[in-house]
Amino acid sequence: MALVYQPVMQLSGILVSLLGWVLSCLTTYLPQWKNLNLELNELEIWTMGLWQACVVQEEGGMQCKDFDSFLALPPELRISRILMFFSNGSGLLGLLLSGFGLDCLKIGERQQEQKKRLLLFGGMLFWISGITAIVPVSWVAHSTVQEFWDETIPDIVPRWDFGEALFVGWLAGFCLILGGSLLNCTICSTEVHPSSVHYAVAEQQDQCQCLETESRP
Repeated sequence: MALVYQPVMQLSGILVSLLGWVLSCLTTYLPQWKNLNLELNELEIWTMGLWQACVVQEEGGMQCKDFDSFLALPPELRISRILMFFSNGSGLLGLLLSGFGLDCLKIGERQQEQKKRLLLFGGMLFWISGITAIVPVSWVAHSTVQEFWDETIPDIVPRWDFGEALFVGWLAGFCLILGGSLLNCTICSTEVHPSSVHYAVAEQQDQCQCLETESRP
């Protein structure tokens, strides 16, 4: 049962981690980190991402403009760019390492210890990737909440709200951490191979025969 359960769990961990990595890359380039609704013109919705600001018009579609300077961005957006790049890179490296460590892959079939190490490193990289994906979206969400409830800003000034990219980023981090946990759980589970069982039974039988021989007069 364990021989069937372990490869299925490894494959599930890889697939969940792959989903999290794709969502993390999507979060990096989505322009909907912040949304802004103007009360004076409800037909326009302004959005802001890590790379550009966009305005969505009901009749004219979406128009976007890239940010002119990296240094001109708010601190949370500057750090978020770096962390999201790190998350995407560590997630990709985790996919490569853990892919070579799968039991269903015939390459390196006799080197089980090396494959376990690859799975362990891959799972840890997924954890790092998930954490570095959750931190920037949570930071941007926290700063958005602070600005929304800032009493020093007049009420007539429009307030930014959560964008869809934040929820995609939280889901990406959760999937990456879950996938890494599934891979590491397969390493912790110990298996008893049939060959070792047969060897132990044969050895016990030999010991019993020796005792019987010694006990005879």
